[in-house]
Amino acid sequence: MEIAIVVAADQNNGIGNENQLLCHLPNDLKYFKRVTSGHAILMGRKTYDSIGKPLPNRSNLVLSQNIKFIEGCEVFTEIKLALSYAEEKGFTHLFIIGGDSIYKQALPLCNTVYLTRIHHSFKADAFFVELPEKDWKLDASEYFEQDEKNAHSHTFEVWHRR
Repeated sequence: MEIAIVVAADQNNGIGNENQLLCHLPNDLKYFKRVTSGHAILMGRKTYDSIGKPLPNRSNLVLSQNIKFIEGCEVFTEIKLALSYAEEKGFTHLFIIGGDSIYKQALPLCNTVYLTRIHHSFKADAFFVELPEKDWKLDASEYFEQDEKNAHSHTFEVWHRR
């Protein structure tokens, strides 16, 4: 099973503020949907709360120490239990979608990071880690200018572990 991270980060690696995304980028939301649809996604409970419902056309796995049941989701207390479940169910891909503590736990287990780099600096209280170039290689990069729907220029990057 391929384990990958999907994250949008500003130029300072900020990913969120007060449990919300830093900005609304419809282009990134379409990209996220395209990459993750039909697969399993794993998120922390706070990320789930910020979304507010299970995402359609995906198996929603949630990590929580306190909540035992979320309708439409499978809930786990440990990341390894969620990974075992996804393997047992035969998923070919598991995408880690946040938040920052889940990314930190999952990064050593991942071989791919789908990073949307937002070319702007926001006020943030949650951050993604820096990907050291000795461990990670940028394999794809596609730049998009800001436009009438997307307030900030951004780049879709795909990183693979060396």
